[in-house]
Amino acid sequence: MKHFRNHPGLFITLEGGEGVGKTSQIERLKQRFEAVGRQVVTTREPGGTPGAEIIRHVLLSGAAEPLGAEMEAILFSAARADHVQMVIRPALEKGYVVLCDRYIDSTRVYQGVVGKVSMDFLYDLEDVVCEDAWPDLTLLLDLDPQIGMKRAGKRRTEGADPDRFEKDTLAQQRKRRKAFLEIAKEDPERIAVIDAKGTETQVAEKVWQSVTERLPDLEAKADV
Repeated sequence: MKHFRNHPGLFITLEGGEGVGKTSQIERLKQRFEAVGRQVVTTREPGGTPGAEIIRHVLLSGAAEPLGAEMEAILFSAARADHVQMVIRPALEKGYVVLCDRYIDSTRVYQGVVGKVSMDFLYDLEDVVCEDAWPDLTLLLDLDPQIGMKRAGKRRTEGADPDRFEKDTLAQQRKRRKAFLEIAKEDPERIAVIDAKGTETQVAEKVWQSVTERLPDLEAKADV
């Protein structure tokens, strides 16, 4: 895994399967960083820019599914390229903390391991698209997929429609969990695995503890 730090900012990605709580944890993490004096940008993939949000709709609606996992990977990468250029890199250059809901690891898991797209092909796409925008830290929220799917189902009863990947079987969700954990095992320097069981507040405490352990000079950099 590449670790380029050619910028004064801090890039943290949150990863995991469906219903693990990434969105709520990003908001809590944002508040924590702001409390120690850091300026924060929160964003998501696919998405984050007007153009990338259009691609997000195409992907999550399932419209691109008949084209195959390789084309989905290309579309994700097209969205990521715009996202990096328009949001992520400019924020990092200003010294901001960037918190991103999904990034390269989701593509590696969803399209690579489960979708059977060549990992070398995905790495080549990453090299072109990410350039120097590689995560300083990735927080992998790990949860039994059965629990995650129940959480995702609860969101849908509150008005949200199931997306392209939430419709997949529990067996596929379990494959994704295994793949995420294998990636974390291969890159322990970058990826911290967080047990996502418990209340939102309990998980938030685990997340912040991991962040401060991995980034012990965090408060010293608050004035960046």
